[in-house]
Amino acid sequence: HWSCSKVFPSGAFSLVFQKAIERAPPDESLAARVLNLIDSITFSVFQYTTRGLFECDKLTYTAQVTFQILLMHKEINAVELDFLLRYPAQTRVTSPVDFLSNHSWGGIKALSSMEEFRNLDRDIEGSAKQWKKFVESECPEKEKFPQEWKNKSALQRLCIMRAIRPDRMTYAVRDFVEEKLGSKYVVGRSLDFATTFEESGPATPMFFILSPGVDPLKDVEKQGKRLGYTFNNRNFHNVSLGQGQEVVAEQALDLAAKEGHWVILQNIHLVAKWLSSLEKKLEQHSEGSHQDFRVFISAEPAPSFEGHIIPQGILENSIKITNEAPTGMHANLHKALDNFNQDTLEMCTREHEFKSILFALCYFHAVVAERRKFGPQGWNRSYPFNTGDLTISVNVLYNYLEASSKVPYVDLRYLFGEIMYGGHITDDWDRRLCRTYLEEFIKPEMLEGELLLAPGFPLPANMDYNGYHQYIDDALPPESPYLYGLHPNAEIGFLTQTSEKLFRTVLEMQPRDTSMGDGGVVTREEMVKALLEEMLEKLMDEFNIAELVAKVEERTPYAVVAFQECERMNILTSEIKRSLKELDLGLKGELTMTSDMENLQNALFLDMVPESWTKKAYPSTASLGTWFADLLTRIKELEAWTGDFSLPSTVWLAGFFNPQSILTAIMQCAARKNRWPLDKMTLQCDVTKKNRDDFASPPREGAYVHGLFMEGARWDAQAGIITDARLKELTPAMPVVFLKAIPADKQDLCNVYPCPVYRTRQRGPTYVWTFNLKTKENPSKWVLAGVALLLQV
Repeated sequence: HWSCSKVFPSGAFSLVFQKAIERAPPDESLAARVLNLIDSITFSVFQYTTRGLFECDKLTYTAQVTFQILLMHKEINAVELDFLLRYPAQTRVTSPVDFLSNHSWGGIKALSSMEEFRNLDRDIEGSAKQWKKFVESECPEKEKFPQEWKNKSALQRLCIMRAIRPDRMTYAVRDFVEEKLGSKYVVGRSLDFATTFEESGPATPMFFILSPGVDPLKDVEKQGKRLGYTFNNRNFHNVSLGQGQEVVAEQALDLAAKEGHWVILQNIHLVAKWLSSLEKKLEQHSEGSHQDFRVFISAEPAPSFEGHIIPQGILENSIKITNEAPTGMHANLHKALDNFNQDTLEMCTREHEFKSILFALCYFHAVVAERRKFGPQGWNRSYPFNTGDLTISVNVLYNYLEASSKVPYVDLRYLFGEIMYGGHITDDWDRRLCRTYLEEFIKPEMLEGELLLAPGFPLPANMDYNGYHQYIDDALPPESPYLYGLHPNAEIGFLTQTSEKLFRTVLEMQPRDTSMGDGGVVTREEMVKALLEEMLEKLMDEFNIAELVAKVEERTPYAVVAFQECERMNILTSEIKRSLKELDLGLKGELTMTSDMENLQNALFLDMVPESWTKKAYPSTASLGTWFADLLTRIKELEAWTGDFSLPSTVWLAGFFNPQSILTAIMQCAARKNRWPLDKMTLQCDVTKKNRDDFASPPREGAYVHGLFMEGARWDAQAGIITDARLKELTPAMPVVFLKAIPADKQDLCNVYPCPVYRTRQRGPTYVWTFNLKTKENPSKWVLAGVALLLQV
């Protein structure tokens, strides 16, 4: 099992390996001793590796280890594992039950075609009541499956769960690992620093991988104090790099190696050019140095794979440790308050106002930092908010309160939201979100004792410092999206994305050069070849632009849009055909395989859209199978439209390379007809009560648009307003929307929520337009809930 030099040719690993052998319990029987060794080595390597991984990656690594061990022991079926990782759901199916989406049903249908899962679809339909109860339970991974499906193997149950409750898969995989490898592989406690320190030595530095808001120096100082290494004793040297301190660092290392001191080198990622000298210096001191010599290093992780600059030698020989900020509102709110003390609370003459706003700022700080975990529904882009933003805001608050007789709420909100925190923000919608939080948290009502920071969490009365900490423990409701103003669906969405990412990464980590084991499973090349032939067969001919132009009598704005779309579609489909034909020749041996062809083959095998296609396509988060089916639908829509060039009765906005162009064309047509200046116009958005099939012809002016989805809330068609989402309905479809151009000064801005429209769930750069939607509730509710319209889900 273990070829140590091949896998990890490094000092730190050899040490781990030796210690694991020493730790393994002895046994008279050779077979038992070998099992003890395997067990001890596996667990020690697992601990050594996870210690250097961020929390979000630990489960990926654990799952990969588990699957590989089970495959090696032939305990799991490779075809079932492939289904779990790849999830080849059938497209274009309609779920016959209300508790499963079409995407889930596609997975069930795909599973049902495998022998082990025969009749799964029939059983779910036939015993819908039992299955509904199971699917809708809070933690289905802890429940027994209905009927005889509860007797299936652990991996088979995972496959079914992947289809019916994708949001619970991280928990289900954790349970699977526990069942197969034992609970010591899933307990979340990180090793304390003192235990890890014992494994370091003169040749084994400790390497801290930094995360925002965490200072590993405190741990090192505490350990140093215990063992008599302090700055005052002159045997502990701290060098912060990035300010021309390289020579100082080298001198400190030389002295420490000779005298047996400790050295901490902070932020080595800031001195890229010097890192090879550091590598040589550490290697030089790894032998013949004083036994007590220790080196501690810290660096930030590289933002991208290409950005890695830390030399391999340093990484291989050191013990890597991640330190992460606490998660959850409870920990973050305590941590925000920890930046202050009783003296801070007493420093302002206007004590009541100062303390109220300070506590509200702590809550605001915790909310904006922790909201990141909800992905694009939390923030369009990720921002490095830090404790400095909070402490400076409190200083500003103190100065303003001391200087004015009235509390300047508007000025304070502006300073906090546009400058202190807003200084990080680069997206207009994120700026609106930040501003809205402050408008909700910092306003005159806060002094009247009736302000809620979250449902069930009122702003506390006047207390002392420890009282506030106690109040957080006693009064803060349990962790949930409600604490951030989000709907509980936001958590389902975020958990689903997390498990999708988990399986995608593990799939990419599978060995490439093997077929799927025994049982006559198709090889990688056969699979790619079949897919390639099917795609080439289904792709239509390119649009003949010259013919289309000749057919059009009048170049209306709509016709211009249609030409542009056909041209873009031609560029995309010709690239798809070119690359597929080239790969086909490569697989037949008629052309030499290039790295581009390898990448294409790999993408087809992994069910990912190849990079050379996405560069010429539209933004999409779909896997290749779904993406290709969607591409064919787009081509059909274009064919229908260019058949007679009249506007379709309802327009599929998501089907465009450039959705803005059709929306602009609606305004251009109205501007020409009514002789209005284009820059003084806007689009009015009226949501109808009907669906796509209810329309036989386009409106006299403007356009009907279908295929929009709402995230964060839902549309109440009867009342004609935005309303709270239903649980587990993450992106309900919108009725057809009627878009009509009107003069900007005629639009009704009363009781509306300006709702951003994005092309995909990634939001951010996929922004298309803003539709004003009617609301009876305060629009701020929908801002905090991250409500948006999406063109694809």
